[in-house]
Amino acid sequence: MRVLHIIKGLGRGGAESLLPQTIRARSLDFDYAVGYFVPWKSALAETIGSAGAPVRCFDARSNAAVMAAVGRVACWLRDEEADVVHAHLPLAGVVARLAGRLAGVPVVYTEHNLQERYHSLTRLLNALTWGWQVRVVAVSGEVAGSISRHLGNRVPVEIVRNGIEIRRSATSEEVASVRRQFDLPAGSPIVGTVAVLRAQKRLDVWLDAAKQIAEALPDVRFLIVGDGPLRAELERQARHHGLAASIRFVGLQADVQPFLALLDIFLISSEFEGLPLALLEAMAAHVPVVATTVGGIPEAMKDRQDGILVPFGEPQALAEAVIQLLEHPALRQEIATSAHRRVVRDFSIHRMAHHLEEIYREVIQDAQ
Repeated sequence: MRVLHIIKGLGRGGAESLLPQTIRARSLDFDYAVGYFVPWKSALAETIGSAGAPVRCFDARSNAAVMAAVGRVACWLRDEEADVVHAHLPLAGVVARLAGRLAGVPVVYTEHNLQERYHSLTRLLNALTWGWQVRVVAVSGEVAGSISRHLGNRVPVEIVRNGIEIRRSATSEEVASVRRQFDLPAGSPIVGTVAVLRAQKRLDVWLDAAKQIAEALPDVRFLIVGDGPLRAELERQARHHGLAASIRFVGLQADVQPFLALLDIFLISSEFEGLPLALLEAMAAHVPVVATTVGGIPEAMKDRQDGILVPFGEPQALAEAVIQLLEHPALRQEIATSAHRRVVRDFSIHRMAHHLEEIYREVIQDAQ
């Protein structure tokens, strides 16, 4: 059975990072290929190819060009003899529905976010083409609820929560190398995050919390892994808060495991989410998490059992939760152990991949 995935770009975002993991976890009776549009967002193309899926770039350099690629995508579906096309994120979803209709290939779409968070034009295009797909996957219950409120129930929606590979722990040599490279003193507690530096993540709130943590515990160091359009602004805010000496912006990293291994606390300050992979990666790495109660986060961790949850927009509450964990190592260890067990049990990539394959089989059978 041949499934073609289509997505706008192959940068290191959460939805994109799922693709190579899903491909590696596939069953033997499935073949995958991946198509994308934005040529400069290609960081994961080689990784996906190495995982066993051919990759094609449609070289579309604007949203209008992406829409204009519908004919080429339809030809790709026919040439590859696709049984199913699986689209991710809204613009690729619209193109896949149009191309699938032209090529006679059934479309599955994964919704990674809330409809309320999209631009009005995106929501309109989604609504106009929504009926031209046979199944929708929602990454959390909140995402499924948002679909129901805005788009109704005319297309079946199934919740398939994100999964991750349970990776090896970083070696002590890798961790020591990162500590030296970024001048992180031995013995200093480290609070960090892994994120695309964009508005959704509300790293301005994160830095407000970091300021309060530093005032209470001056030895703490802060680590932000990732890049994005707000990096310069966030660096300015960090300096304004007096954090220049204690914070490290380390940029994009191909392997985040050594950075996760450094952390004493993983801190999430997002305003909205689907189900963030970085959260699951931290839990799998035995790093206790303090996070906002948004999106699918409460579906992944129980408060005071697998992490600590606080309302969005309350930097003082974030800071107090971090300080509590830093001052109580036994509680920190208990939460980290519980979180790791939860991810292994409920959020493995194999569980997710096999659930998706069940959907593909049903779609293919219904199309025959």
